[in-house]
Amino acid sequence: MASGGQTILQFPQASTNLTARIHPLVIFNICDCFVRRPDQAERVIGTLLGSVLPDGTVDIRNSYAVPHNESSDQVALDIDYHHNMLASQQKVNPKEVIVGWFSTGSGVTGGSALIHEFYSREVPNPVHLTVDTGFTNAGASIKAFVSVNLFLGDQQLAAQFQEIPLDLRMVEAERVGFDILKTTMVDKLPGDVEGMEATMERLLALIDDVYKYVDDVVEGRVAPDNNIGRFISDSVSSMPKLSSQAFDKLVNDSLQDQLLLLYLSSITRTQLSLAEKLNTAAQIL
Repeated sequence: MASGGQTILQFPQASTNLTARIHPLVIFNICDCFVRRPDQAERVIGTLLGSVLPDGTVDIRNSYAVPHNESSDQVALDIDYHHNMLASQQKVNPKEVIVGWFSTGSGVTGGSALIHEFYSREVPNPVHLTVDTGFTNAGASIKAFVSVNLFLGDQQLAAQFQEIPLDLRMVEAERVGFDILKTTMVDKLPGDVEGMEATMERLLALIDDVYKYVDDVVEGRVAPDNNIGRFISDSVSSMPKLSSQAFDKLVNDSLQDQLLLLYLSSITRTQLSLAEKLNTAAQIL
């Protein structure tokens, strides 16, 4: 843009209305691809699949890695593999389309602009997701970016990656697995009982935080917040009113039902194994 004979450098806006939401399966899949990468590869690059919700949020639900060769000044993607994988994925779920691409590492690199340019030809305004598989900075290890153009007058100079809000929503079981994933070394994966124990410990810690907040508000040490008060009230009122005896009976009945299912499944496996052996013996005789 020219003003008074001067050319103005136009910077992109500091914020964007675009937001992204990612499912835990995508994170687990990316980490698995990183573990299985070739020995000479320093990072993994791949395609993100999902859809754009009516409110404009990019919903990232699936992903797959794309083989590539990378040097200091260029990046070569296996485009045929990418298109074949896309066709296979859409046979299973045709509603999932390309919404962007991912790379492992702590942030945007020099070759990211070249890869982003390719995905920009595949889909308008793709999302670039970076995943630090070392989880060196907890929640900040996963970031989402979009590309915005930088102009000098009417001439485009370059593209700038701009971070956008990223929503990572998990149920409690997924949260336990994600916390284990962030740990650099684990002796073994937690079982059902250990997962339940970790969940209960988290719940007790949250209850202690609520108790402390309510006490601080009552004592005047913290200013009251009506929104938090309504949220606590709704949470308490949503819990069924059960006596300790009724709660114990409910838990024991549920436990008995689960044990019965385990017993029946064990009997079924035994019968199938016997039938298979008898069938094999009959064919031999």
